[in-house]
Amino acid sequence: MTAVPAPWTDRPVEVGLVGAGPWARAMHARVLAAGPETRLAAVWARRTEAARETAAPYAAHVADSFEELLDRCEAVAFAVPPAVQAELAPAAAKRGKALLLEKPLGPDLAAARRVADAVAESGVVSQLVLTKRYHPATRAFLEAARSFEAVGARSCYLHGAFLGGEFATAWRLEHGALLDLGPHLLDLLDAAVGPVTDIRATGDPRRWLELTCAHENGAVSQASLSGSVAVPRAQTRVELFGAAEPLVYDTAGLDHEECWPVLRHDFATAVRSGTPTPVDAGHGLYLQSLLDRVVYG
Repeated sequence: MTAVPAPWTDRPVEVGLVGAGPWARAMHARVLAAGPETRLAAVWARRTEAARETAAPYAAHVADSFEELLDRCEAVAFAVPPAVQAELAPAAAKRGKALLLEKPLGPDLAAARRVADAVAESGVVSQLVLTKRYHPATRAFLEAARSFEAVGARSCYLHGAFLGGEFATAWRLEHGALLDLGPHLLDLLDAAVGPVTDIRATGDPRRWLELTCAHENGAVSQASLSGSVAVPRAQTRVELFGAAEPLVYDTAGLDHEECWPVLRHDFATAVRSGTPTPVDAGHGLYLQSLLDRVVYG
């Protein structure tokens, strides 16, 4: 199942990338440079050598400062820890730059609100990199879920990145799976089952966390989260149960490369049309408010 975005006929969106870590190199720089909807115009990071290494394969400019990056682009993509994004994104929004934002918006609800408020006040386009949202299989599942009357759901998002390697970054190890994986899974449950009204948690977000979510329509869902388990590949699965046969979404076997052309096309289309995207900074604030509502015990 391959997403084929409509042919791009407008000029590419000039995007500046903030960050030069593993995710910036593996996804952001590569995808933004691939075009034709976007062009990687510049890269800035607090480690200049890392910025050079990230920019070099695409002949992108290496900015000496965040301000210089803003001078060289019309949109900014962030691939940095949540606290850094929350510090810099409002300044970019106030300069009128469209924003491609990572989840979570910030390290806490107050920081996320500052980002969302800056976007709203500036009127700029924003979009969240909720990776799975851009896969055609995810969109097909969520469309099917619209007509599925779920009374309960089970879900999980599991991987072993916290055990070591380049994605075992300081902020992930500090905050654990709730802040890192929680936005993805809660986004899917909220969209597929119905608005989440209450979340109770047991366990340890640095090891294994079990969430019980109450939904506005009376349904109850379970969500298992861990970044500290040795699985062959990341597992994301959502099962909806009701009077009909279960509706199942499973990323096993999905090619995540199918996400990127859709993400890039959606973002560029939103920027050129000035039309807000469904998964914008406001949605990011909503997801952060769900994280903030989690009650342990």
